[in-house]
Amino acid sequence: MPPTNGRWWLTTDCRQATIQAAAEEVYDLVADLPRMGEWSPECQKVEWTDGSTAPTVGATFVGHNKGGPAGLMRWSRRGRILVAERGRSFAFVTEEGGRESTEWRYDFERVEGGTRVTESYNVRWIPAWARIIDVPTNRCKELAEAMEHTLGQLKAAAEPATVPGPPA
Repeated sequence: MPPTNGRWWLTTDCRQATIQAAAEEVYDLVADLPRMGEWSPECQKVEWTDGSTAPTVGATFVGHNKGGPAGLMRWSRRGRILVAERGRSFAFVTEEGGRESTEWRYDFERVEGGTRVTESYNVRWIPAWARIIDVPTNRCKELAEAMEHTLGQLKAAAEPATVPGPPA
């Protein structure tokens, strides 16, 4: 069944996790794009470009990814940071074919016991060939699983390790 907007390819999705850490601490992990490969199963490496060296609005980067069946597909995407509000929101957009393609966003909400992190994507445009590949490769499911993995990795990195107490 196609989404209500009539598009049968990727549109938007999100996942959430509550992490027992301050919003600023989790934001710092996410916004350190060269570390994204530590969290994401798809993004392998990120490099700053065009003189950018930090996660500020307008900074540019290139991300190197792998995915698809058995992780055999590899690609790189240029990106630009759209929002960089420490402890509140971090967003960037990737390019496909010289056009803005997919916006990725991380929103941080302080809740009892830590921070609720919402990771989401919104596909603005993808070329016809990518739309054709999306369905048989089940790209929607792949991205949902990747977001769950990413949030799990962030949680593991951000939460303090529990040290077992002395035996009773």
